[in-house]
Amino acid sequence: MGILDSINSPADLKRLSADQLDALAAEIRTFLIHKVSATGGHLGPNLGVVELTIAMHRVFDSPTDPLIFDTGHQSYVHKILTGRRDLFDTLRQKDGLSGYPERSESPHDWTESSHASAALSYADGLAKAFEQTGQTHRHVVALVGDGALTGGMCWEALNNIAAARDRNVVIIVNDNGRSYSPTIGGLAENLAALRLQPVYDKVMDGGKNALGRMGWIGERTFQVMHGLKAGVRHSVLPTEMFPDLGLKYIGPVDGHDNRQVENALRYAKDYGGPVIVHTVTQKGKGFDPAEKNEADQMHATGVIDPVTGKSIGTKEEGARSWTNVFSTKLIDLAGKDDSLVAITAAMAGPTGLAHFAEHYPNRTYDVGIAEQHAMTSAAGLALGGMHPVVAVYSTFLNRAFDQMLMDVALLKLGVTIVLDRAGVTGSDGPSHNGMWDMSIASIVPGIRIAAPRDGQRLEEALERCTAIHDAPTVVRFPKGNIPLPLEAVDSTQDYDVLYRSDAADNTKTDAHGARPKVVVVNYGALTPQACAAAHAAEDAGWDAEVIDPTWVIPVADGIVDALRDADLVVTVEDNGIQSGAGAHLSTVLNQAGVDVPVRHIAIPQEFLSHASRTEVLDEIGMSVEKVTQRVAAWVEALSS
Repeated sequence: MGILDSINSPADLKRLSADQLDALAAEIRTFLIHKVSATGGHLGPNLGVVELTIAMHRVFDSPTDPLIFDTGHQSYVHKILTGRRDLFDTLRQKDGLSGYPERSESPHDWTESSHASAALSYADGLAKAFEQTGQTHRHVVALVGDGALTGGMCWEALNNIAAARDRNVVIIVNDNGRSYSPTIGGLAENLAALRLQPVYDKVMDGGKNALGRMGWIGERTFQVMHGLKAGVRHSVLPTEMFPDLGLKYIGPVDGHDNRQVENALRYAKDYGGPVIVHTVTQKGKGFDPAEKNEADQMHATGVIDPVTGKSIGTKEEGARSWTNVFSTKLIDLAGKDDSLVAITAAMAGPTGLAHFAEHYPNRTYDVGIAEQHAMTSAAGLALGGMHPVVAVYSTFLNRAFDQMLMDVALLKLGVTIVLDRAGVTGSDGPSHNGMWDMSIASIVPGIRIAAPRDGQRLEEALERCTAIHDAPTVVRFPKGNIPLPLEAVDSTQDYDVLYRSDAADNTKTDAHGARPKVVVVNYGALTPQACAAAHAAEDAGWDAEVIDPTWVIPVADGIVDALRDADLVVTVEDNGIQSGAGAHLSTVLNQAGVDVPVRHIAIPQEFLSHASRTEVLDEIGMSVEKVTQRVAAWVEALSS
């Protein structure tokens, strides 16, 4: 029986010796490698915060002292230490353990969102609440880093935290030099300068060794040396970044040394005001394949071999991902148009721009975890005569809405926004489903939105979007591999006809001798569901047609004309039902005086629990089988 088997709550940690802590850290890393290899998940970040998390729970009193994890994918070790170790076989699976903090799982989880750079704002608010209610004995601890400090929201929060010198806020900077990939920006360079000072390292290492031989007095002296604003650190470091903000600074501290981290946190806890503890860690530590993975140090994995780190997931022979198709086409377009530049918000690899950067390094900009800045920077590039392509996950467009609206659209600038992971993403849970983008983008004046159904249409959409220089454009596509193409049986400038029933096979007519007709409008990659809707109506004796618009928005006159004679219109989209593509179409039809029943197959406006994409679609009534049942019921009701 290992030490880990005896840890069921943070209280169990506090009785362990120093040697036991080192052994526990090793056991946790082994546990993480084997469990996450089997389920997939965020492996690299959690391997890097093992000692940090142990120390947080030994020094502070969770949940009385809230522990807030920025970029919540760093919370696996926290879950292990708070009684959820035995649930890791269900990680990121339906009805299983979430890959992020989740309040319903444990009182030790205070937040849920996995969007970065928010922890310090939560911490600021909690500290204010404790002050208001006289609970000044409570501490608020925020673990930031893994790229989160490149987000401007962190600095907005620091501005407030620094203003209150007596609130107990401890900010732990997990400085691993990375987010998904090496962290970009001046702040990251300043942190790197702090940890790469050879003189400082030599002085502090020598001092630590000497003082360590003096017992608890030496350790306390070492704490003070780390905490001093003046003295050794002041004389050898080129910057006083955090102290100049009015915040007590401790560090750099070896984030993989249990004793150093714990001593630093105990000093911070006793300080009686806001403190920053700067820890230096290695993402992926303890797993050789992760440590050697230069791209992202195995930030997130699918199912892998726990020894080699190689993927053992299934992939269709010759299959290409949506992301790869986008990246390849953008490289092709950039070769023909020198004005094309690409922007990523710390996710060059996941969005396909790392491949673009290999071909055009001087035309690729990684702005860090700063989607708002990415969008307005793109506006500046457009003002300067370039055509920027901003590639982000769909869920992260939410953060840049104001900039898209006021800094891009208001100025009628040609910025192309490419949204990866649109629609249901599944196992990453509610904060990562890309179900909001068409709802928020559809209200932007002048915008054009494309939702291609396959790889060829993605390439065509990207060509159209990058040729528009007087308005923002959006291209959205889902996670995973592109489907086999569904060729059109007919085409117009405004839409493709993907399916049209054979009238000779249909004998049902209404009182006037005409067959009722359903037109299914398909938006994006759910073409099997759109065709299932048509077949359900056809089985009931209706004529059926499936059309796939060239543009989701604006709705072309040709689309309106195609729906004038329909007896039922069904829209199919991988977006929230409110203010989505179908809702926008209904508004346009109403304004055009087209009085036809419209039914929407779309994501219900609720936060969806984590499960596989297939499981989520079935649960919300959007699997092929459920769509068939729903449409059959609609046509039966209209036929009676």
